[in-house]
Amino acid sequence: MLNDMIRRALISVYDKSDLEILIDALRRLNVEIVASSGTARRIRELGYDNVVEVSAYTGQPESPRGLLKTLHPKIHGGILLDPDNSEEEAYMARYGIESFNLVVVNLYPFEEAASRGLEAHEAAEFIDIGGPAMIRAAAKASMLRDDIAVVVDPAQYGEVAEALKKWGRIPDDLRRRLTLEAFKRTARYDEMIVSYLEALGWGQ
Repeated sequence: MLNDMIRRALISVYDKSDLEILIDALRRLNVEIVASSGTARRIRELGYDNVVEVSAYTGQPESPRGLLKTLHPKIHGGILLDPDNSEEEAYMARYGIESFNLVVVNLYPFEEAASRGLEAHEAAEFIDIGGPAMIRAAAKASMLRDDIAVVVDPAQYGEVAEALKKWGRIPDDLRRRLTLEAFKRTARYDEMIVSYLEALGWGQ
């Protein structure tokens, strides 16, 4: 079984490598993209203009240091709420929430930062908050519905792009594998933070 056509994507990536592979496939489908500021800039550099910055979509400017970008009901509502549920659809319409079919997120490089021997207050700057929240929301939604998929690694772009070019959508077997990898990614991320703090003696 295949889910609905991909119409709208949310993209927020620290690692922007190979993004052109995915953008090329989304361009063919004229997918509307909502993206964080740096990601939106990179997408435009790749020649795709059907992109709206998160702050423009939510109406909430990014906070200093970018601490608040994607933590907003219009972002998480667009991931979690089901437009085929009449009550949730009415809520979305009332508050201007539009649904996402594809969520593409990768995380701040905490492991690389911690390996440099940073002090805790310095390493904490590399702990991603909005990214894991979006990944977990999209992975949960993908367990409940077949109209949303989550991508967490540039290494996945090729397979996802091929599916989009072939069908304009993502087959269930791929969607399920992506969902599992999403939960693995956030679990490993938290494990890295725990290991780092334990090595500092915070559990003693």
